[in-house]
Formats: sequence, C-alpha cells, structure tokens
Amino acid sequence: MLDDRKLTILRAIVTDYVSMREPVGSRALVERYHLDVSPATVRNDMAVLEEEGYIMQPHTSAGRIPTDKGYRLFVDRLGAVKPLSSAERRAIETFMAGAVDVDDVVRRTVRLLAQITQQVAIVQYPVLSRATLRHLEIVSLTPERGLLILVNSAGKVDQHPVDLGGASPDDIADLRGRLVAALVGLGPSQAAERAATLAEELPDGLRPLGAVVIAALVEVASADPSTRVVVGGVPNLTRFSDQYETTVRPVLEALEEQVVLLRLLGEVAGAGDVLVRIGHENPYEPLHATSVVASGYGTSSDIWANLGVVGPTRMDYPSTMAAVRAVARYVGRFLAEG
Repeated sequence: MLDDRKLTILRAIVTDYVSMREPVGSRALVERYHLDVSPATVRNDMAVLEEEGYIMQPHTSAGRIPTDKGYRLFVDRLGAVKPLSSAERRAIETFMAGAVDVDDVVRRTVRLLAQITQQVAIVQYPVLSRATLRHLEIVSLTPERGLLILVNSAGKVDQHPVDLGGASPDDIADLRGRLVAALVGLGPSQAAERAATLAEELPDGLRPLGAVVIAALVEVASADPSTRVVVGGVPNLTRFSDQYETTVRPVLEALEEQVVLLRLLGEVAGAGDVLVRIGHENPYEPLHATSVVASGYGTSSDIWANLGVVGPTRMDYPSTMAAVRAVARYVGRFLAEG
C-alpha cells in the first residue's frame, strides 16, 4: 500500500502528464503543487512508485510517465465521480432537447459525447422491449418497387424496400389495412409471429404480394437493435498523430468492426455505473494503448444499452467519466419519458 504522499505524487504525475503530454520531473512537481518536501524526497518517492510499477521513465534523464497500473490506481482512488457543473448539464439538455425519435437521440448522443470528451464516441442502439408497432405504411415508388415503413411507439422508424410485382393500388391498400388491423399495438416478436400466421389467412389474390411484404416485416421486426453501434468524433484522433502506430491506426481499424466495438463497451453493471478499461485491460489486443470509459443507459429491463468513448490511456479520466455518466443518465431519462 502506498502512503498518502506517494499517492499525491502519483496523482500529480498523472494530472501533469495528461495536460502537458511531457514526462514529469520531481522539481516541477514540487514547484507546481507546492509540496512541502524537497525535490530529493520526491525523487525517492518516484523511485518507489517506479519500482512498484505505477510510473516509468521513457528514456534516460527524462521525467516519469504513468503506466497502465498507475492510471488504474488513479482512477480507483478518484472516489465518487465528480458531478458536472450546472452549465454543463444545461448544455447537454439543450443539445438533446430537439430529438424527435430514437435514431435522432442516438445521433445526437454520439455527437455530444465526442464534443464534450474530445474522444471517439461509441453509442449502442437501445433495446426497447416494450415498444409496440404504432403505424405501418406501404408506399408505392414505381409499379414494381415499394417501401415498407414501420413506426413504433418510441418513435423509431424502420424502412425496408419491397417488390410490389405490379400489384394494383387497391391490393396494396387492402393488404395494408389487414396488416394494420392485425399488428398495430403488438410488440416486435408478437408482430413477427402474428404476421407469419396472417400470410396463410390472406385471400389467394393477395398472397404473392403478402408473402413479400410480410417477409420484409418479419425481418425488420426480428432485427436486434442492440447489435447496432454508431460512432462519432473520429477527427478527434488527429490530436494524437504522434501515437499513430500505437493508438490511431488500431482505433481506426477497430471502428470498422461492430463486434469489436460491442466488446469494447463491455457489460456495465447498471445505468449510471461507469466502467473504465485501461490499456491491457481491453479485450481487444490491438487497442492495448487505449482506454475505454463506458456506462449503461436505460431504465430497468425496458431500455438498455451502453455508450462510451475510446482514446489514448493519456486521457482526462475525471472529466471523461463525469461526461459519460451524465450523458448516459440524461439519455436514459429522455427515452423513459418518451
């Protein structure tokens, strides 16, 4: 166990290195933080921290920088995540207030997270287990091609192209009426099951068109939104051009793999909890020079998903954790009220 003075020195090294991006020396610490000890004493404490694996010397005659272990101790000793200021909270509320549906909420959330943290933001689509079908439309684009539009009670809009096969407007309207009567008010799985049985109940003249439209409807209704991930803030990586091989390129490659992004977000214990994975704690080996800060958002089992940011291990953990938690809480409330 480290004593209070060594913890103070470690905290100062992390803070300085994150803000200055330069190895930190003992004399600078004494002067900047008004430590009531000599630089020699600080050097001795730094030697202990280095021996214990919390800091390292990148090259001879340089100051020290934190290791993954040092960042982890720093994060674990933060205590409670600091709250955002009232101005920051108002900014979040203002940014999110105009959202019109789930897709808009997700897009705004990822932009907001990227702007606040200056990192790459990742938002998993929410699972809305109680959402029901509210509106269904079949739009004829040409005699052969059409569009199936589904709107659920949470405002989420899904579209799927369908082959109308030259069906008449009367047949399209008839099929739409039957689908609306049978499916509106049902949840996704119920709608998919009922639609499948409805196909067998259609009159012979509607069955070819019905088979195509119902197949599209079942595909949309059965899709798992939790596997969809939206990314924002990729240009923020340009701030770390000096770490291209270790950080920027691996992150860019990971952003192309939805499965990797879902693994990065991980399993967060509950809404409002903040999960921090530092360096080698990440499950995806190429990202061992990065950290992930994530939180769950939702209410009980009705709305649930994760969001977070990924960036270099040299990040402002207190501010990033506060921002991720605050955005997650606000989005959860917004969806619950919607």
